[in-house]
Amino acid sequence: MSKQQTMKRKLITATNPSSPIAEQFKTLRASIHFSSVDKEYRSILVTSPEPESGKSTVSANLAVCYARQGSKTLLIDADMRKPTSHRTFGIPYNIGLSDMLTNNGADFGDLYHPTEIENLMILTSGTMVPNPNELLASKKMERLIKQFTEQFDQIIIDTPPILASSDALVLTPYVEGAIVVLRSDKTLKESAKVAVQQLQKTHVSIIGTVLNRVKNNANNYYYYQ
Repeated sequence: MSKQQTMKRKLITATNPSSPIAEQFKTLRASIHFSSVDKEYRSILVTSPEPESGKSTVSANLAVCYARQGSKTLLIDADMRKPTSHRTFGIPYNIGLSDMLTNNGADFGDLYHPTEIENLMILTSGTMVPNPNELLASKKMERLIKQFTEQFDQIIIDTPPILASSDALVLTPYVEGAIVVLRSDKTLKESAKVAVQQLQKTHVSIIGTVLNRVKNNANNYYYYQ
């Protein structure tokens, strides 16, 4: 699949911003804004109970929505086990977050990938590593996120599924909120319950859930507080 075909299929907010699905993502962004009256969610972790729930697509489109609203936005692909942002945006991923965390001699300023969308930068997962959990749980990761919040207005972090690894959970102390993505035709209620319970144990603020693949008037994404 070509870069243009991939973007058209996954980045509906960029390729067809007036479509019903794109409007749902705009509603999601607005809902996050209105739910943060007492607390601004500038760093948001996006996860799911299991793979293939659409969390990476939600992360990418949400990031586009923030960028289109004028916020300087950074999308971080923290799913070092199965990264996808490089394919979605058609950029290389062989250097990125893991390289920042392992100090592979990279110039940090060169690791952000600009996109065709104004205000949106991507930090890919980087060089494949054998210990992603240890890297994500490190103090250096905490310092990096603090650094990112000084450089960007909004940070969206795409993380691995909770029931597949604890990578998302170890990141929760460093972010201001979390979103759980559920797939209507796949996610079991028990899986969703366990995932939410795992997040609650970390005391992260759970902003809400996104239920996708819901067939109703051509809208495939819905947001629930």
